[in-house]
Amino acid sequence: MLGLKLPTDPRWVNIVEKNIDEILTDHAYCEQKAASTAVSLIVSFPEYTELVQEMVALVREEMGHFKMVHDRIIARGNVLGRDRKDEYVIALIKFFPKGGSRTTQLVHRLLYAALIEARSCERFRLLSEELKDKELAEFYHKLMVSEAGHYTMFLKFARKYGDETEVNQKWSDLLSFEAEIMKDLSKKESIHG
Repeated sequence: MLGLKLPTDPRWVNIVEKNIDEILTDHAYCEQKAASTAVSLIVSFPEYTELVQEMVALVREEMGHFKMVHDRIIARGNVLGRDRKDEYVIALIKFFPKGGSRTTQLVHRLLYAALIEARSCERFRLLSEELKDKELAEFYHKLMVSEAGHYTMFLKFARKYGDETEVNQKWSDLLSFEAEIMKDLSKKESIHG
């Protein structure tokens, strides 16, 4: 369903299990960044009323997820650690050239967002199925369902606002590029890396 061309190496879960606190901190910031992306889309493209409405709802949901993850960090006797660079996102956003029309810029941002949500969904599925901590596995199952909805929403908007044939080609090309990035990742205690 997600269309990802390279699945996550299942051994990534072993890294996660040895570094749950690091993963939770990274995950909290992923949720915060997802909310920030939604706010940025509102600010950059206020004339797209339907998109703005959906992004308002997404901000609420993502900050709710941030709180859920933050609450888990506190329950484990920890505090939220410092944010760090997301190597996956840094590499991914180099795919589309900068500039172009406003519509092109919007479509590219929506495609990036869709892919990040799709990869998160895939990672959460893996965690929900493989983590030994069943409570945490159930937590990730719930988040997986939510991320799938986000992925499809972003892709739907990209196809709505751009030429669908062109958007589908860009999506396919972006998926191939992302698969190449993933060959060098899945080795760190981060949600995407």
